[in-house]
Amino acid sequence: MNDLQLRQDILDELAFDPGVDAAKIAVAVERGVATLAGTVGSYAEKVAAEKIALRVKGVLAVAQDIKVVYPEDKKTGDAEIARRALDIIAWDARLPVGQVQVKVQSGWVTLEGKVDWQFQKDAAAEAVHRLSGVTGVSNHLLIAPPVSSDDIKRNIENALRRYAALEADAIRVEVSGGQVTLEGKVSAWHERGIAEHAAWSTRGVASVADHLALK
Repeated sequence: MNDLQLRQDILDELAFDPGVDAAKIAVAVERGVATLAGTVGSYAEKVAAEKIALRVKGVLAVAQDIKVVYPEDKKTGDAEIARRALDIIAWDARLPVGQVQVKVQSGWVTLEGKVDWQFQKDAAAEAVHRLSGVTGVSNHLLIAPPVSSDDIKRNIENALRRYAALEADAIRVEVSGGQVTLEGKVSAWHERGIAEHAAWSTRGVASVADHLALK
């Protein structure tokens, strides 16, 4: 697919999705890399635009140059954003109480502290990026406490064996310092997602590289 067609496909997908105002977003494509520019009314809309572009077939990567611009009468002070962020984190049952610290500067939220699981790190960022007044989120949460590579490997392998849809013996799990690599073969592409879910759901996992191939 050439870049001109890919650009048009991204524009069409942005226009199709009601979660963004496509008229305010410009798209450029070079060698499969899409650059998004323009202005949006919330950080949640900025995140949505990136996800929309990434799901278009042929897109290899997305560069973000979209700016979040709030009307003057709708701007929220940093202290208020921080208070709301702490409240929404406290209300989220997935997140540990008192382990996430929030800093806000000019609407940009920085999350620090430690959580036990990757999904908690993701959940914290997801919780705050929808707040009014947020212009960006830096997620510096650490996955802790550390878990040995052997324990991570064993727990993932045990989880894979519990899934009836998977041929667990055909999947190899390699772990180094919280970095998980899945290798081997699966019968269908959706099984990759099942295997990835098993890995991400394991305590101590910081990243997952999926090298599984179709039989």
